[in-house]
Amino acid sequence: MHWIRFFHIIGMLIWYRLDIFFVRDNQPGLGSRLLNGLLFWRHAPEKRAVRLRLALEKLGPIFVKFGQMLSTRRDLLPPDVADELTKLQDQVPPFAYAEVERIIEQAFDAPLTTVYAEFNAVPVASASVAQVHFAKLHSGEQVAVKVLRPNIAAIIHRDIALLRTLAWWVKKLSREGRRLKPDEMVDEFARHTEHELDLTLEAAQCAQLGRNFSDRRLLVPTVYWDYSRKQVMTMQRMFGTPVRETATLQAYGINLTQLAHEGVEVFFTQVFRDGFFHADMHPGNIQVVTEGPDKGKFIALDFGIMGSLTPTDQYYLARNFLAFFNRDYRDVAVAHIESGWVPADTNVEALETAVRAICEPIFEKPLKEISFGRTLLSLFQMSRRFGVNIQPQLIMLQKTLLNIEGLGRELDPNIDLWQSAKPFLKRWMSEQIGWRSLLKSAKRELPYVLAHAAEMPRLLEQYLRNQSELAKQQTHIDTLLNSQHKQATWQKWATMAILVLVLLQFASLFLLFTH
Repeated sequence: MHWIRFFHIIGMLIWYRLDIFFVRDNQPGLGSRLLNGLLFWRHAPEKRAVRLRLALEKLGPIFVKFGQMLSTRRDLLPPDVADELTKLQDQVPPFAYAEVERIIEQAFDAPLTTVYAEFNAVPVASASVAQVHFAKLHSGEQVAVKVLRPNIAAIIHRDIALLRTLAWWVKKLSREGRRLKPDEMVDEFARHTEHELDLTLEAAQCAQLGRNFSDRRLLVPTVYWDYSRKQVMTMQRMFGTPVRETATLQAYGINLTQLAHEGVEVFFTQVFRDGFFHADMHPGNIQVVTEGPDKGKFIALDFGIMGSLTPTDQYYLARNFLAFFNRDYRDVAVAHIESGWVPADTNVEALETAVRAICEPIFEKPLKEISFGRTLLSLFQMSRRFGVNIQPQLIMLQKTLLNIEGLGRELDPNIDLWQSAKPFLKRWMSEQIGWRSLLKSAKRELPYVLAHAAEMPRLLEQYLRNQSELAKQQTHIDTLLNSQHKQATWQKWATMAILVLVLLQFASLFLLFTH
């Protein structure tokens, strides 16, 4: 069965003339021209990027999802391919309600009517891995229930195994294969997809984001853990208007300019305060509350893809952004090297020149016309020339930043993302390296100090005793070394004395025989 699927994939690649990706600069060699002659009956759009998108759509939802992931790897893909792959839409027909009922009953080992008081058989959303239904618990809460597709794990594992095979061939046969790193792309896709196959992982990510925004600046649905399993996730049903419906939002009296700035603030709070961010913030996953006490607040949905940043990543990102604002290109170059984003032996002056070539034309434009995400993308592409492989979490950040920027400008075409971000980043940097950072560290360590205060005298005594023992051991070692040194010196002089005696003896014998 796997071989049938494999030959189907190869057939799609041939039909859509994707062999062009195996040649350099789109100049076919003798082998490619011969193949084109034998397969003259093929008919497909002339542009290679369009052919790739159509092939992925024909191969099914998993390949569509892979194409969506590829579209974010602009640090590796040619611009025309990346732009075309962003057009992929994951519109998958829903699976039958009978299967939904079977999966839920199997997950809870109980009839569906025992688990839910009401359950809408018509899904409200359907994607490649799961679909969502509205329901009602016996306790009265209205909920949204996410259900994995039947046998989706086996399908995904099979197609990922085939993708690995294709990646191997691309790497071996294509001149660009080593640079594109197709095997690493498949590994990255497999990692993200594996998380989506266990809805308890998504539920945990949802709960974490909700805790981070306990102040309700961003509304996150509550997870009902008693009604969640690996195949089923039950969460609070959220009532809002999709963020792209700007006319409806305005009709409800929502200030779109204020909403756009609030969205930027929420995003940067996730990135720099928490180091944990929603990495799939396209308009379909963002809604706005239009009535009640939370009117005007954002609602986040779908938590299958989340990004995280280390404190080091956070620091160097903020430092890079602030250096851009100040047009300090040398600090941008130094930060790239210190962070490890480019090799340590990179020439600082060469990198500074490359950064200046990217940023100077940008700053000639009005700030509101500058794309924050595109600037970051250009820097990532520039970094590739200096031998760097951008970390996946930074690629996810760049993708999300482009989504946020597009969303912000859809709400307010005049939004200046740079000016919205600059005060936030300055404040964050001052908290990391100024007196606020020291105070924050002291507060963080204070509970530990208080908890171990009673042990401090004993720990100090143990430390001093250990130091004393170490000093004694060092003295003993020094004594032994001195003894060995003296013994070696004595042996050296003794050896020299013996040699002198031997020489004198030979001299005496020589004189005796010569006279």
